Order: sequence, then structure tokens, then C-alpha cells
Amino acid sequence: MGRAREEREKKIPKSQLPPANQGLAPSAAISAAALVVLRGFGERRLAPCLAAPRRATTSAAGKMLPRSALQASASPAFTTVVPDSDEAVAEPSVEADTETSELSKLACPICYYPLVSSIDHQSAPTKSDSSLECSTCNKVYSSKDDYWDLTVAVGSNEYSESMPAATELFRTPLVSFLYERGWRQNFIWGGFPGLEREFDMAKTYLMPTTGGVIVDASCGSGLFSRLFVKSGLYSLVVALDFSENMLKQCNEFIKQENISDERLALVRADISRLPLVSGSIYAVHAGAAIHCWPSPACAVAEISQVLCPGGIFVASTFIADVLPPAVPVLRIGRPYIGQITGSNVFLSEAELEDLCRACGLVDFTFVRNGFYIMFSATKAS
Repeated sequence: MGRAREEREKKIPKSQLPPANQGLAPSAAISAAALVVLRGFGERRLAPCLAAPRRATTSAAGKMLPRSALQASASPAFTTVVPDSDEAVAEPSVEADTETSELSKLACPICYYPLVSSIDHQSAPTKSDSSLECSTCNKVYSSKDDYWDLTVAVGSNEYSESMPAATELFRTPLVSFLYERGWRQNFIWGGFPGLEREFDMAKTYLMPTTGGVIVDASCGSGLFSRLFVKSGLYSLVVALDFSENMLKQCNEFIKQENISDERLALVRADISRLPLVSGSIYAVHAGAAIHCWPSPACAVAEISQVLCPGGIFVASTFIADVLPPAVPVLRIGRPYIGQITGSNVFLSEAELEDLCRACGLVDFTFVRNGFYIMFSATKAS
């Protein structure tokens, strides 16, 4: 693996690499390098990008996406370059999905069949409905005012279950309140470049999917969900989280910022049981989230299941290999860390690439800065 990585890094002119111990460079000085990193390096290609959608043969299959061509690095060298904003939106992508404004992509988390209006039991659901109903098992999912609760156990009177500590922590009102008031900002110590640059990088990876439906998985208080809505790049943004209080906080920010919810749906769901029609989603984004998922493998498999062919998964997290002496210790101790805290420790980008490949996602590409990594993978055709 070391030799392969050296060969990849030889392809990158030294002038385009950041100094070893230097922080993020100004975007004006690195925009050209950004395009090279995201489009030119490496010997593999990203899966062809998305053109105008054509209909699948069944509603459960969702939208099928023909492809054009987008090149990107399979494994760019460690870099913190930020995509040029003009390039990020210059090329047209998929046609707007006119059927998604009325929640037509939501599905029952038990049987995965599309949800329908509980009024006539057959029409596509809309935001004006007070409840949704599964078209197969007839389970009813009521609106919680701030969001739709589409978890498996919703409606249970006696049964309850607890999640791992990391998941329960983010369900508390205090952490939900603090998340955008200092908590998330502290990620800069780990190399996270800041919200605006993260969003620009994500937009470049997701550029082929604009005009379709995007899911902001583990959206928290809606940091990126609100940016996706305000950008107008997607026909529908599904802000999805397991935390009730995070979704309530997201709704408060939406009202405070006077953001229209016409193209936004807030959904409470389990990342390992996504209530979405199979093969119907163009893009899934998960910012600083995968390390908190109880089972990343189950979650990425679900994401692969709901993505249409050519759909793109973009996520960011922490990689612990910045401290080489600690890697052997973490390798031994991380099963216990996971059992106690519910958090996951990743030791290399190769682990994330292997996870994506195992779940049917190909053409893995990434950028790194310190502990920070943003990566992208595409649903195979």
C-alpha cells in the first residue's frame, strides 16, 4: 500500500502541495490546484456523472440516472485545497425532479414501500398531510409538527430501546443547543477547514447530481441542510437525523433565517434503516457523522441501497493516522472504545475506501488535512 501511495503522490507537482505544517491556504491561491486534485490525479476515473434522468420501470426503483464523464482522483495526496466556486456550479447536471416536492421519496422503514397520504390511502404524500401511511403494511406515521418521525418503533406504547452513548448524547437538548454555538466550531483543531470551505468542497463532489434529491444524513442542527436549501441546487433536501432535539433546533434556525421549507423535509430516522424508496436518491451527504454511527457498514449499505445508479455519497470524518505512534494502540483499543462510547475510530482512508467498496460504492476519492478527511464514492451502475 505504501508503494502505491508513493506512486500516486509522485504525480503531484511539489508546487501544488501545501507545506508540511502549514494551515489552510487562501482559496484564491489554490483554486487551480483544487481542480487538478478533484479531476486530474490518479489513474482511475470517477464513475461517469449524471445527465438527464429517465424513469425506472417501477416506483420502488426510483429515478435511473444516465451518465456522462467526470474525472477525479482516486487517491489524491494529502491536501486542503478548496474547489473554485465558479467551477463548482458551471456545468449543468440532472434535470430538476419535479415529483420530489411532495415527499414522494419517503418510504416505510419496515417494508420499504412508498408512503402515501393517509387521507385517501393512495395518493402521493404532501406536507399538508397530518399523517402518512405505508402502502403495504398500513402503518401510520404522524407528523410531529417539526418533523416526520419515520423510525421503526414510532407509535410504540410499551417498547423502548436505548442507543449507544454517542447517539444518545446528541439527542440531549443541551448538546443540540450547543452544536452550532461552539461545539462544531471546535472541529477546526482536527483540520476541518470551516463550514464554507467544507460546503464548497462538497458541492464540487456533488456537482453531477444538482437538480435532483439530496439527503443530508445525520444533519444535526441543519448546518449543511440550510446551505443546500439556500443554494437552490436541489429539488428537495431531506434533512435526516435520529435526534429529535437536533431536528427541532434545525427547524428553529430555519425560522430564524427565514428559509423557505418548500424544498425541505425534516425526517427523524435511523441511519441503518433509511425510510426512503430504493434507488430514488441522487446524493447523500454526511458531514462529520460517520464516526458516530452505531454500525458504519450497515449505514453505508443503506445509503448504497437508496442511491440510484450514478448517485454520489459524500462524507467527512476524522482519521487517526496523523499520530503514527498511536495507531498500533488505537488498533488494539478501538473495539473497546466502540463498545463503551459507540464511536468509531478510523485509522486510514483505506478503511473507508474498503467500506465503500464492500457496499457497492466505487471510484473512491478524498482530500485530507490533518485528522480531517472528506471523501466521495459513487453507486455502481
